[in-house]
Amino acid sequence: MELTAETVVQWPYAHALTLFLFATFFGLYLRPVHPSREPPIIKPTIPYVGHVLGMLLYGGHYLKQLGLRHRQYPIFTLPMPGSRMYVVTNPLLAAAVQRSRTLSFSPIIPNVTKRVLGLDEATAAIARWNLDPGPGETRGFLADIQDLVARRMKPGEDLTILSRNAVSALKLQLDKEQTNLMQHRRYKEIDLLEWVRHIVTLATASHFYGSRNPVSQEPELERAFWDFDHGVGMLLVNLWPSLTAPKAYRAREKLIAALANYLEEGYWEEGASPLVQERIKTALEHGWNLREVARSELSFLFAGVVNVTTTTFWILLQIYADADLLARVRAEIEGVMTLKWCDHETIRRGSKPSVSAVEVARSSLGFDCPTLSAVYRECLRLGSDNNSIRVVKEDTLLADMWFLAKGSVVQIAGGVMHADASLWGDNVNGFHPERFLQTSGSYSNDVTKAKQNGFRAFGGGKTLCPGKYFAMNQIQAFVIMVVLQFDLRPLSGDRIRVPKKNDRVLPVHILEPEEPVRARLQLRSGWDSTLDVRVVFGGE
Repeated sequence: MELTAETVVQWPYAHALTLFLFATFFGLYLRPVHPSREPPIIKPTIPYVGHVLGMLLYGGHYLKQLGLRHRQYPIFTLPMPGSRMYVVTNPLLAAAVQRSRTLSFSPIIPNVTKRVLGLDEATAAIARWNLDPGPGETRGFLADIQDLVARRMKPGEDLTILSRNAVSALKLQLDKEQTNLMQHRRYKEIDLLEWVRHIVTLATASHFYGSRNPVSQEPELERAFWDFDHGVGMLLVNLWPSLTAPKAYRAREKLIAALANYLEEGYWEEGASPLVQERIKTALEHGWNLREVARSELSFLFAGVVNVTTTTFWILLQIYADADLLARVRAEIEGVMTLKWCDHETIRRGSKPSVSAVEVARSSLGFDCPTLSAVYRECLRLGSDNNSIRVVKEDTLLADMWFLAKGSVVQIAGGVMHADASLWGDNVNGFHPERFLQTSGSYSNDVTKAKQNGFRAFGGGKTLCPGKYFAMNQIQAFVIMVVLQFDLRPLSGDRIRVPKKNDRVLPVHILEPEEPVRARLQLRSGWDSTLDVRVVFGGE
């Protein structure tokens, strides 16, 4: 989840397999070369356009399978119409890419954001200006936004406050679910992904933009948001999007109109989170108008919702699909719970003291809940086929060995590394969170470094996702509140079935399942449903 793209488009696009594909196809980078030290060339089945067609037809699956078939190459070259694409599949070589000063993600962002968000040319020009400022140079919009997000989301007081507010908004939505089950029915049938989407979308819009946020005011915008999400690939192509991607285009413009009204009415000045307020002020200082800021804020809402949603879905699904795993996770969480008793006034009146709430300190989870942490990482490994992308700004000799031509693109193939049996074992394609419970002492230093660099869910190097701690806080808190209060039962059979991920799409975020997962949601058996369940941060 490489949140460098948080700049304008946000982290989902930093992983997209085709961020550069269309730029190449439309001739933004044109310099074919064939030097002797260039990485091995993998020729397409169909000359000239074969790799382009493979990616268009098979999405992320194409590049991943290509990388796995050629594991003997730590890096290889894919000839493209008018240019080259270099694909890195070796974790240690990926680290060299991340250290290089001549490889940068920044040049890709403005063109991609212009296409996906529909930025006007004047705003795109502001986004393009001084993308990678040197020491003492005036900073462009991109650099300022990157620094803002990194500062606000690094571990510290700002992150604690942001996480606390986000989890409070999630809790409010879950409390509504609990109340509904208590008052009207003891269970309901749900599509698990749709259920998580609904909760995360409303909660994220609320904690980022306050109670006057457009999604809460206009419920139909929730569906519009997901129509936009599912049409991002065609919006990226940007060939008459109102005709080639009508649903996503209409959804985008509807969301932007609502966000523009929110901004123009000034609701953001009082209701939005400090991070959002500072983002908006920064954009205005750089010359953006409010309607274009609305487009940027759609990207920020996208960043806050989509990966949190899909990752939470996979974690809940894997936990509830395995009764033993569910029992272990619950036992770990209950082992760090703190009981909160009723207030002193109740005791003074002579009532019997009782537990009114349970609290779980977020700081306890890393060491005291290792199974939950392992499930989180394993779901990211299996669900994330992202590719970290760099433009070659000048001719480069990578690791003193491989020639990379100026104007080409380097992709660090996260999906290939996540499926590499030499890193993760022969059971690499299965869900086995135990692989993240093993200590580093079980491996040699080289293997340990390879595994660290080969876990690509958050990117790496300069573009390491600054929002990873915030996302982790939300996801784990959400999972804790659900597993303590709710049971999830299969509609038939003795266990919920886990479908395959759909990897034949553009991997703009954590991959979704091939088919819906329907289940029965009910209050947890043997658990006092009147208890207030809280996940607390910092000095709460």
